[in-house]
Amino acid sequence: MTTDSCSLDAIAAWQSTRWLAHRGAGRLAPENTLAAFRAGARFGYTAFECDVKLSSDGVAFLMHDATLDRTTGTTGIAGDRTWAELSTLDAGRWHSAPFEGESIPRLATIARFCIDSGSLLNIEIKPTPGLEALTGARVASEAARLWVGQRRLPLLSSFSADALAAAREAAPRLPRALLLDTLTPGWFEQARALACKAVVARHPLLDAALIERAHAEGWLVLAYTVNDAALADWLFKCGVDALITDAVDRLPPRQATGEIESAPDQLR
Repeated sequence: MTTDSCSLDAIAAWQSTRWLAHRGAGRLAPENTLAAFRAGARFGYTAFECDVKLSSDGVAFLMHDATLDRTTGTTGIAGDRTWAELSTLDAGRWHSAPFEGESIPRLATIARFCIDSGSLLNIEIKPTPGLEALTGARVASEAARLWVGQRRLPLLSSFSADALAAAREAAPRLPRALLLDTLTPGWFEQARALACKAVVARHPLLDAALIERAHAEGWLVLAYTVNDAALADWLFKCGVDALITDAVDRLPPRQATGEIESAPDQLR
């Protein structure tokens, strides 16, 4: 039986985090690459989100899609390839010529970047379909090993309850978050059963009442993907704790000070 030892210390750093760069700075540079993280850091970001899955030989690496087609110029299921194969692929040319030759990073590479820069990382566990529990367990174990002895721990999130349950079993000290793209019946009870410390929701799902309910449970509330300043201000007024954004060049932490008095048109 799992002893859930995730303490208040594990989530403390996240309580003062307001902005996360989505997939690194995944529009300014190839998403989920070290180049994207470096781009986000240049705009003052010290918290990042990324997607992590497993190679066929169990290496945790960064990639959003199940297939290689969109971001590597080749085809097939990413999780069917060995790390030796994946490490030779070009993950930058699809974005723009200056990034040609940028490689797919291992989670270990991004962990070192975050630890060295004092940055926080939200790791979305992104399993190859059918490997939810295995991916959750191995990604969590690897994250626990990489961040051993650190106080600024990563936040593990997933849409998959099976992945989060396995992550909890493998690394109970690491905080977890349930990802929500719709408010399906029972989502609240599911997050509670998984001993989550946060929920990460698609921004149109959120309002002040839902955020207040989550806060009453002791959860942080993060919203994705927010690229508009007026929308961001409205969500902060509703009580959201942090926003995940692609617009790191327009909404960097050092400039995110504007406010509005009412909800933006798209939320009315």
